[in-house]
Amino acid sequence: MNDWPQGWSDDNRGNRYGRGSASAQPEGARVMRQVRRGPAAPPGQGAYGGVPQQPSYVNGQGYDDGYDSGYNTGQVYGQPGRGGGSGGPGGGGTYEPRPAPNWRRRIKVTAITVVTALVVTTVGTYFWADSKLNREVDLSKVIDRPEAGEGTNYLIVGSDSRAGMSAEEKKKLHTGSAEGKRTDSMMILHTGDNGPTLISLPRDSDVEIPTFVGSESGKTYKGTGRHVKLNAAYAEDGPELLVRTVEYNTGLHIDHYVEIGFAGFANIVDAVGGVEMDIPQDIKDTKSGADFKKGKQTLNGEEALAFVRTRYALAGSDLDRTKNQQKFLSALANQVATPSTILNPFKLYPTMGAGLDSLIVDKDMGLFDLADMFWSMKGVSGGEGKSMNMPISGSSGGNLVWDKTKVKTLVEQLKNDEKVTVSGN
Repeated sequence: MNDWPQGWSDDNRGNRYGRGSASAQPEGARVMRQVRRGPAAPPGQGAYGGVPQQPSYVNGQGYDDGYDSGYNTGQVYGQPGRGGGSGGPGGGGTYEPRPAPNWRRRIKVTAITVVTALVVTTVGTYFWADSKLNREVDLSKVIDRPEAGEGTNYLIVGSDSRAGMSAEEKKKLHTGSAEGKRTDSMMILHTGDNGPTLISLPRDSDVEIPTFVGSESGKTYKGTGRHVKLNAAYAEDGPELLVRTVEYNTGLHIDHYVEIGFAGFANIVDAVGGVEMDIPQDIKDTKSGADFKKGKQTLNGEEALAFVRTRYALAGSDLDRTKNQQKFLSALANQVATPSTILNPFKLYPTMGAGLDSLIVDKDMGLFDLADMFWSMKGVSGGEGKSMNMPISGSSGGNLVWDKTKVKTLVEQLKNDEKVTVSGN
């Protein structure tokens, strides 16, 4: 026996209700939570007394605007008319398109980020490098100085300092174990508007030691007219007396002083990955450790130091050695100032670290002065400038005597920043 009213029996429901019907007509109040039921049935018309009260649908659409919130319109997410869908009140029937990427803004942001990173890196590198410069030489202690001329003059000194070297390193580099330090090479580099000029000062040059003030004692030592080899000035009272002696004997104002020792020189060469040189002849020198065959080859730090120190294996002795030193230093500067070194942080920072740790400069020397010096030396090797020895007229007591007439003309041309026409030995 079926207790369901006739209107609710399974057989009399019709095809609109249940049984998997896809009709939009709601199945009943039992499953439609948002349906609002009407008032209770009047007395006498209970569940078995007739058709029960049917649910009421607001606006004839089966939902109440204040309750449904768009559920029956398919707008479960979003608001009508704002890209959430179609079919509901306020719906436009279409989805709003996603805005196109603002490439101009993205490129601008990327460019600003890259530039900021470069600026921070550059500033950081500058202060790091500046802090590593050993500003030990005080040129204010040099007295009776010539007037400064046009351009800039650097006195570049290679010393035989063995400071910080172990016994094994001294043996490997063939430096010996002499105490103190002496100048192994000296050069004047002039930079200006007419290209750089690199002038070697033979260490056996005959010079007069003038009146000077001791760099440590502050005591004044009167000149007696005594003549010595140029490297003796450095041995007697260091860089300050060397600068004083060079200025007194040439009349040329020295703006900056740069010095590097044996170990530092070798470390810079190794850091840059070696320097290619065209060896002019077979060289074998047991004192410097040089053993080279003629021709192009890449020298490491140990080999480079042996090459620039070679003296006794060369026919011209000190003058030929200074020429080799000029060639090598120019080649080294050319190797350092290349994109493969400057743009490669794995080579740039070790090279800068090795160089800055090894250099001794004057108190007024800045990084831009150092960069100017290296670029100018590169210019010499690139044919933009000139390299020469100080003009020599002869010898006296084993010392090389400068040609006074040529030296005077050379100094005047450097002071006026003119093209150098004087030739050296």
